[in-house]
Amino acid sequence: MKKSIIAFAGLLLLLGIFLNTEVLAEDHAKAALEHASAAVAEGKDGKSEALVEHAKLAMEHTLAAAIVAKSIPKGHLDAAAKELQESIDHGNLGHADVATKHAEAAVEHIKAAGQ
Repeated sequence: MKKSIIAFAGLLLLLGIFLNTEVLAEDHAKAALEHASAAVAEGKDGKSEALVEHAKLAMEHTLAAAIVAKSIPKGHLDAAAKELQESIDHGNLGHADVATKHAEAAVEHIKAAGQ
């Protein structure tokens, strides 16, 4: 009886951990999408500095989501992180147009990760 109770408690614990990591990934992906979209908007307005700030925040959330993501979503989040890094690099150089294109690509990858 004790063994079955311990086993059941262990299964509940594992299920709770699994569900919490999925929720965590979704929360970070949502925040990443919001900031990446804001980076695109700032870039379209030619505001490189503001683009970089949002791209950095999007990068933090994207990397956090990628830590707990699996399979195809992880691949898209990794690709989004690369695009965001390119966006940050070009934004720091004042190339708002190129940085915006990379931020747009990141948005598409983050959306794809959520599907």
